[in-house]
Amino acid sequence: MRLSSARPVTLIGGPPVGRADLDLALRPAPVVAAADSGADTALSHGLMPAAVWGDFDSISARARSEIPLANQHPIAEQDSTDFEKCLSNLDAPFVVALGFSGARHDHFLSALGVIARRIGPPCLLVAGEDVITLAPPRLALDLAPGTRVSLFAMAPASGRSSGLKWPLDGLAFAPTGLSGTSNEATGPVTLECEGPMLLILPRSELPTLARAF
Repeated sequence: MRLSSARPVTLIGGPPVGRADLDLALRPAPVVAAADSGADTALSHGLMPAAVWGDFDSISARARSEIPLANQHPIAEQDSTDFEKCLSNLDAPFVVALGFSGARHDHFLSALGVIARRIGPPCLLVAGEDVITLAPPRLALDLAPGTRVSLFAMAPASGRSSGLKWPLDGLAFAPTGLSGTSNEATGPVTLECEGPMLLILPRSELPTLARAF
């Protein structure tokens, strides 16, 4: 049931995923996996998933007939989302996730919660014009001056930084308190974070994040 990959994995969810997003993700993460009907999206772009997980309530019969049975891993339990099922069964340097931030905001919030709980490999979630990940204890990013850098705590958190216009040092962050949105880089950035802190960068910085991980 598990997929172990020495190379990063692009994980495709159910909502529509454009070719530009796929090309952006596949460059750093060439192995393809899918969540339920994300398998149909993968096939529509000529990609064969190395693994598909989920409760299989939305994958098409066509996809099930075209994907090798050994790559299909239905999981019937309903205590976790398909996104969590996928990350729980992945071993890879990191995952680039597409199609988990569509019109259903409850699904998107759930996906952010899964990332904040550190389930599975580090996950870089492409969401609209952003890429979102859980900041590790220490991270160095080669960012150009003026690059937007946002931080949002999913529980009480703190941090230290260099290279940010407004440093994090000495600040206490919380979901119902202080947030670190709309900060910006003055050059290369170093972050040290304690507690679950989401890092939100422009979508164009996905390659920078991938190199850092």
